[in-house]
Amino acid sequence: MASGVKPRVKAPKSADAGEVVTIKTLISHKMESGQRKDSDGNVIPRSIINRFTCDFNGQNVIDVELFPAISTNPYFEFEATIPEAGDMKFTWYDDDGSVYEETKTVAVG
Repeated sequence: MASGVKPRVKAPKSADAGEVVTIKTLISHKMESGQRKDSDGNVIPRSIINRFTCDFNGQNVIDVELFPAISTNPYFEFEATIPEAGDMKFTWYDDDGSVYEETKTVAVG
């Protein structure tokens, strides 16, 4: 994992079957556009999270493509229907080939 990159996810630990829940995610990342220069005048290479996905029990819930105009530390908030107990897998894809993952288990009660 690249230095300083840390994903955080807020998801319910349990829900009723069919309940719509709110999911919040944030990943600490500098999101460098590749258009700025350092103090020596050299272009700072592009380094962004270029894709974010969330799957529930292997079924895609959200798939977002990101571009250089996105802000530092991208935050996502979205709703998902919980049909059954299972795992929500969150994945962030970095330009440098790094992949950051977080999994949250949701129980149905």
